[in-house]
Amino acid sequence: MSPENLSQCIERFTVWLHAEKGYSPHTVEGYRRDLAEFAAHAGADRAAAGMAPADVRAYVYALNGRNKSSSVARKLSALHTFFRFLLRERVIEEDPAAAISRPKQGRYMPVFLSVDEVFSLLEAPTDQDPFAARDRAMLEMLYSTGMRVAELAGLDLDRLDCATGMVRVRGKGNRERLVPVGRPALEALAAYLPQRQELGRRRAERGLSPEAAAVFLNGRGSRLTTRSIERLVGMYAERAGIAARVTPHAIRHSFATHLLEMGADLRAVQELLGHVSLSTTQKYTHLNLDHLTEVYDKAHPKARKGGKG
Repeated sequence: MSPENLSQCIERFTVWLHAEKGYSPHTVEGYRRDLAEFAAHAGADRAAAGMAPADVRAYVYALNGRNKSSSVARKLSALHTFFRFLLRERVIEEDPAAAISRPKQGRYMPVFLSVDEVFSLLEAPTDQDPFAARDRAMLEMLYSTGMRVAELAGLDLDRLDCATGMVRVRGKGNRERLVPVGRPALEALAAYLPQRQELGRRRAERGLSPEAAAVFLNGRGSRLTTRSIERLVGMYAERAGIAARVTPHAIRHSFATHLLEMGADLRAVQELLGHVSLSTTQKYTHLNLDHLTEVYDKAHPKARKGGKG
């Protein structure tokens, strides 16, 4: 049996990411795209076992100068994960990317909205919008639970318990967590469910099997995709007059930031977000401190330099 080439290994790796790690189709496609770029540079038909550090280094050199450091870091991270997978699968004997370090980057600060901006966003869908009830429920759920966009798109009806106000969220790696749902989000869901039933009925009338599981449906009665949710969030943010580029992830950041500003415990926020490591959640404390410092500098009479003591 001939050794597996890069293309074959990339296909096996992406199947593993989806089936074993539980990554969303959007994330898996991102890995596939980055690895296909490497394969195109190194030779897609080359045996994976023949990859050497020089091949990875040449690829990274080619990336520098035409990519941002964050993009280079992401592509290199994909390679590190890919080759560690091949090492575990005994396709390769040594990791050719092991000695290649990621480029240094500045500290990442999440984008978040003020409370007023969030309220403006939540009120953006109007009765003139054909799916206003659905979109209000979608926005309320994002802010009420801090769910990732893939988690919201993958949400099924049997994971919602409106009586107790809880939702079982399936996150990265198929890990589950229980998250409370606020009253406004529950009310928005209750207002949307009749529209959901109508979308299912129309789908059945077209001779298609109805979508029995998904909470959020598109106009054809099938599950709403992550891309569609991202597009809708951006559209409503623009309508609300919010200058910053708003994504579902920015709403997630806002959820975490606002909880911490109101005195929530960091570990509780970690549980709600589904972070494995507390250090991932701690970036919100830095953001919170920066925000408080900015408010202090603007409001305190003795904060500015040159003020009289």
